[in-house]
Amino acid sequence: MQESVVKDTSLAEAGEKRIEWARRHMPVLQSIKEEFAKAKPLKGARIVACLHVTVETANLIDALVAGGAEVAVTGSNPLSTQDDVAAALAARGLHVYAFRGENEKEYYDCIKKALEIRPNVTLDDGADTIAIVHKEQPELASQMFGGCEETTTGVLRLRAMAEDGALLYPVIAVNDAETKMMFDNRYGTGQSTLHGIMNATNFLFAGKTVVVGGYGWCGRGFAMRARGLGANVIVVEIEPRKALEAAMDGYRVMPMLEAAPLGDLFVTLTGDINVIRKEHFLLMKDQAILANSGHFNVEIDIPALEKMAVKKTEAQNNVDEYQLDNGRRLYLLAEGRLINLAAAYGHPPEVMDMSFANQALAVRYIVENGRRLEKRVYAVPVEIDRRVAELKLSAMGLKTEKLTEEQFKYLHSWQMGT
Repeated sequence: MQESVVKDTSLAEAGEKRIEWARRHMPVLQSIKEEFAKAKPLKGARIVACLHVTVETANLIDALVAGGAEVAVTGSNPLSTQDDVAAALAARGLHVYAFRGENEKEYYDCIKKALEIRPNVTLDDGADTIAIVHKEQPELASQMFGGCEETTTGVLRLRAMAEDGALLYPVIAVNDAETKMMFDNRYGTGQSTLHGIMNATNFLFAGKTVVVGGYGWCGRGFAMRARGLGANVIVVEIEPRKALEAAMDGYRVMPMLEAAPLGDLFVTLTGDINVIRKEHFLLMKDQAILANSGHFNVEIDIPALEKMAVKKTEAQNNVDEYQLDNGRRLYLLAEGRLINLAAAYGHPPEVMDMSFANQALAVRYIVENGRRLEKRVYAVPVEIDRRVAELKLSAMGLKTEKLTEEQFKYLHSWQMGT
């Protein structure tokens, strides 16, 4: 195998400093790393980790290596790799194939280089590794213990594969663990999306109309943070129960066609394709801003925007200006890719601490049990989810209440009546 493909090996020292800073804020993952270092539960595991190459991810890789695994690292998005982190991991002797600004061919070439390790476990953030294995290298599937998927988008893809009978090995939906989606998706995405938008534009949220596409956990988190900065928030949602929740949370709810003329900023967080389309672009006000915080750059119909534009210029870093024939200008941030990673640092380490603790424990579960599992998508075992919550509370110096014997009996029997 080619040892590594990174942008600049001289960045390794700076990357190590940032990795160490994140480590200090990830106590749950560190406790699991110490446990792994003693027990070596991942000995013999060969892992391809196709994830956002960030300081938090580096600490997950540390835990997996401490557990005895051989790991190849590749980026899960062309603009999310932090080059100093990639350099630091490569300097340790790991197989690293990731650099910021990859074109589409380079992106997939990097994943294929990582697969030369012939993994028996895959870790995905968007299911691209699993897709390549299934479409181009299905012979690898026969040796797999299983995989883990970190994103809502990836889990949707994998459940569709399982329903079609196309999934060749078991996968754990790490995204769906409560200690992942309720915290990482809501507080992580909420904060980091604002961070990316403000880094790219210095946008003032107060008094502006912000249109949020999607009211899942990510949409909830972003809407809450935008309102906290003084924005007037409109939610666009297809699922009636989520739309009702948004309304009762105090937001205006309407279709995108109605929201299009009103918004100063539009942010998509759905996992679906073409949430904002040509008919919406035509109605938007001059200098409206478009950003995406869903995993893939398909939520805003960029090909349609390219065709409509009579002129395209780079207004500044991470901001492309599209001038339409009606004279209006629309600004697309970070090429429609994940704004929180393309223009900011991604989620804070405190929330990734729980997400990657789930990931590490799910990998151990896969290594120990994968050969006995059916070829479908599994939830994170509840005992893992609860353990992560307990470890996080302990790290925060917090304790839960305990049931008395009488309370336990009351909750688990019917004889006591009312």
